[in-house]
Amino acid sequence: MRYKLTISYDGTDFHGWQAQQGFRTVQQELEEAIRPLSPHSDPVIIHGSGRTDGGVHANGQVAHMDLDRVMTPTQLRRAVNGRLRCRDTRVLEAEVAAPDFDARRSAHGKEYRYRIWNAEVMDPLQRRYRAHVTKPLNIDSMRKAAAHFIGEKDFCAFCATSSHEIASTVRRIYTLEVDGDGPEVELRVTGNGFLYKMVRSIAGFLISVGIGHESPEAVDEIIESKIRTSRVNSAPPQGLTLWRVWYD
Repeated sequence: MRYKLTISYDGTDFHGWQAQQGFRTVQQELEEAIRPLSPHSDPVIIHGSGRTDGGVHANGQVAHMDLDRVMTPTQLRRAVNGRLRCRDTRVLEAEVAAPDFDARRSAHGKEYRYRIWNAEVMDPLQRRYRAHVTKPLNIDSMRKAAAHFIGEKDFCAFCATSSHEIASTVRRIYTLEVDGDGPEVELRVTGNGFLYKMVRSIAGFLISVGIGHESPEAVDEIIESKIRTSRVNSAPPQGLTLWRVWYD
């Protein structure tokens, strides 16, 4: 049976999603919890819709797996959650999926949210889930810059991976919103896919615009250059959350 899982996790104490020898990762924790459910405790590989970096959170990560055992979605969700060692990861929903469903290849788009605490003093209750920016942010300037990211473009300059390592650096951003309410600032971005550290790079540049180090119009110049430079910095990971992945 192929199952689809919707997963939430606090990424603070994880070394990212992907299993890595010697590091605690979300994929590894889930696979360890699922293995006892397999006949003869055979290994079960769980495939995510994408990888998140260390410190990055997820509200709606999606994954699929094949399990040689028939369970109802409720039974599976309860069994996995009951076997997870810590409380910073939970399966929110389990579904029986079509045999050809693929969490990554079947996805039509994703939404990420980046959250900022814009104040001189960081609220200690927010430090795990917000990036701290002490200088005042100009929200209007950030919104003007955000508009320049919309559409299908080559985002090589906002990617931390060499263009030789992936087939294409062209992606389409559907929406990029900037909301500010007191010290809380939230960036919400949707697109058909994102490159390595692309959202954090966009967030980092919008912060540079907000504090006056860059102009909104500079977005076009940097995108057209297709060259990653020191003008684009990756914002800290704790502010980023994979919010949702959508399918047909």
